[in-house]
Amino acid sequence: MSRTIRIGAGAGFSGDRIEPALELVEYGDLDYLAFECLAERTIGLAHAARLRDGRAGFDPLLERRMRTILPVARARGVRIITNMGAANPLGAAEAIVAIAREFGLNGLKVAAVLGDDVADIVGRGDFPLLDRTGTSRDLTDVMVSANAYLGAGGIVAALAQGADVVVTGRVCDPALFVAPMIHEFGWAMDDWELLGRGTLVGHLLECAGQLTGGYFADPGRKDVRGLSRLGFPFADVGEDGLATFSKVAASGGRLDSLTCKEQVLYEVLDPSAYLQADVTADFSGVEVEELGPDLVAVRGGTGHPRPDTLKVSISYEDGWVGQGQICYAGPGAQARAELAFAIVRERLALSGAAVNDLTLDLIGINSLARTGGSTRSEPSEIMARISGRAADQATAECIGAEVEALYTNGPAGGGGASGSTRKVLAVASTLIPRDNVRCRVTMIEA
Repeated sequence: MSRTIRIGAGAGFSGDRIEPALELVEYGDLDYLAFECLAERTIGLAHAARLRDGRAGFDPLLERRMRTILPVARARGVRIITNMGAANPLGAAEAIVAIAREFGLNGLKVAAVLGDDVADIVGRGDFPLLDRTGTSRDLTDVMVSANAYLGAGGIVAALAQGADVVVTGRVCDPALFVAPMIHEFGWAMDDWELLGRGTLVGHLLECAGQLTGGYFADPGRKDVRGLSRLGFPFADVGEDGLATFSKVAASGGRLDSLTCKEQVLYEVLDPSAYLQADVTADFSGVEVEELGPDLVAVRGGTGHPRPDTLKVSISYEDGWVGQGQICYAGPGAQARAELAFAIVRERLALSGAAVNDLTLDLIGINSLARTGGSTRSEPSEIMARISGRAADQATAECIGAEVEALYTNGPAGGGGASGSTRKVLAVASTLIPRDNVRCRVTMIEA
């Protein structure tokens, strides 16, 4: 009989709920729990935080999550894998060990997987950018971070060394889930079919609640019960890489062929060539079968040889954004909001404020559709939002100041005015030869 392991999804983004992960550990009979908490901009923000404080740089919810989950996971023999290390995996591992000592979890082994920080390599190179013109050299003076998307190898090595918790920086999201399959089943790192199947499983689990009805619900079209108690999914995976998906009984949400099909295609440009550090996964032949309530089998994934390069996400400073917003209500609300726009635009020009990309949004009318300012029916209330970009914070602050001045210097009945500024942390991507990157594991024991 084929051996199986059970892997649960503990988070789908940095700020995700914690209760569903605890529910999985307590009642899901798991072998592994993976927290996927990194996005392109998230890791850039983490590097910025570490520049301000060298002890920071890992996920802000890491300690809270570990205090909630770690004692129960230890008692039930559940091993944890996460990319909450962000810009500081070693610091994250040290924080987890400190928590383990608080709870008396002696002997707990925590591994930090390092090597994804490739700022030195990118800073010395001249690599073409994928999503804008130019090369990485153009960003050298404003670069905050550069992180390569690693594969499962470092996590596998850590598990082989007996790690109870593995914390990484930037890895491909599915790698968090593929690694325990490689470790448990002894898959070869060039068995493209098995790695492709494992990547399919990881891709389905990586966004946690999206597989069980989150980011899916549309009342009257795609109803989902119990979203306030949404349960996160788990997968039973066999040595052949085939898997069934489910969630804890009585938890909220739904898991069926529709939720699975949406997630299979989520953020996948080419289903026949989903590029990962470990494999070029092929989802073009995937089949989904409902076996029962909240029980789905997914099969048909395969794979092809991995790319010779690794994707690198570069974060860089790109000026400031200033914003102001004010509300109008009652007859003529839209006309007064449009007059407010005209006043602020002219005031910025008169003051000589060097503001670019000025955007004027009537929330609920044209902020998404960009259909212009007219509507068939007069809105009874409207929010006017004005934003623009500037090279420095002082200039960006001019936008919010001019919006606030509308209280007594603009159209009648304005209320709820507010302004804000923020530094822009932009993201660009490039590719570097995989041979340039070296992964290493550091183990700490409580």
